[in-house]
Amino acid sequence: MAWRTMEVADQRIRFVIAASGSSRSMVELCAEFGISRTTGYVWLGRYRSDGVAGVCERSRRPLSSPTRTKAEIEDRIVALRTERPDWGARKLAFLLGQEGVKKPPVTVHRVLLRRGLVRVEDRVQQATRRFERERPNQMWQMDFKSQKGWTRKYVGPLAVIDDASRYLIALEGTWCTRWEAVRDRLIAAFDRCGLPEEMLMDHGAPWWNQQASGGWTQLSVWLMKQDIQLHFSGIRHPQTQGKVERFNGALEMARRRRGLPDPVRYQPWLDNFRHEYNHLRPHEALEMRTPASLWRPSPRPYQPQPPEWQYPLGTEIYRLERNGQIKLDGKRWQVCGPLAGEQVQVTRIEQRALVFYRRTLIREIDFSSQTSKAVQPHRKKTAADPAGDRPTRNSA
Repeated sequence: MAWRTMEVADQRIRFVIAASGSSRSMVELCAEFGISRTTGYVWLGRYRSDGVAGVCERSRRPLSSPTRTKAEIEDRIVALRTERPDWGARKLAFLLGQEGVKKPPVTVHRVLLRRGLVRVEDRVQQATRRFERERPNQMWQMDFKSQKGWTRKYVGPLAVIDDASRYLIALEGTWCTRWEAVRDRLIAAFDRCGLPEEMLMDHGAPWWNQQASGGWTQLSVWLMKQDIQLHFSGIRHPQTQGKVERFNGALEMARRRRGLPDPVRYQPWLDNFRHEYNHLRPHEALEMRTPASLWRPSPRPYQPQPPEWQYPLGTEIYRLERNGQIKLDGKRWQVCGPLAGEQVQVTRIEQRALVFYRRTLIREIDFSSQTSKAVQPHRKKTAADPAGDRPTRNSA
């Protein structure tokens, strides 16, 4: 599967495609997708009206809140926060209680959010259960540590860690975010450990481009060609990358307490730390076992020249031009620059065309309005991230 595959909307788009190009009855299609006929007609109607955006998950927030905190209490919470700007919701709720107003901390926090009194970096909701893959090499997490403490370096070391076993696949000092440098380190890791099924990263370079339509980069396309399913953590939700973030904390603690050698000896120091982390250090989350005792190499080999993706026979296939454009119905449409030269599949539904790279919907073209837009990732609540910013799934 490929790049920004959607969660809820993915099923609905597949249903719309099936309903638009199939001779089967609505009863059969709805039974196959596990939905009622009423729901099926709703999805079709929304797509015909608003395209892909129409079938996305909609907010269930009520139109009114009769039990909302009274304005005078909200004003008092704001006043207390103004007096003590470094106090959080729990402490402010305690102060309110001393004044005879009993409000739980979560209510106080919501008031602070509504009034814009919570810093962006503090808007993190704790996960209620552990997010974890069941077996080694099902998912690897990848991240750069900050440059703090690493003398004269642009970024800290690159860490790649197995989600299930906590085995540290790689710990490399690229000291830059150039995609070629990261690719070369990953090739070495793939040759040594095999390929993972999935990888989880944040919205940073070089696997994500904030300026590009859809976030595509050369590195992410290269990973997809290895049939690796890509995920991206929720923005400002580092808990969805908990394993590698926890490792970065352990590495930072080691740096502070042990000290670092001269910069020319950074990589040997990192190699020794990786060996210790994998083979010697017991992990509480692993019931005091070591990662190496649980991890095993992946049977999936790295392919320097992977075969081209095979789209279903009879589908409409195009190869993107050098600038990432496609020519449909006499007009050129921008699809994706980093995918220049790659084959894409076009599925037409009435006055719209859906552009897929491998199995992933990446672009929607509306011929009636002469508009084209990248398909944005959609959020879904999970046990790992109850706030709704689960890792955005993108699959090769």
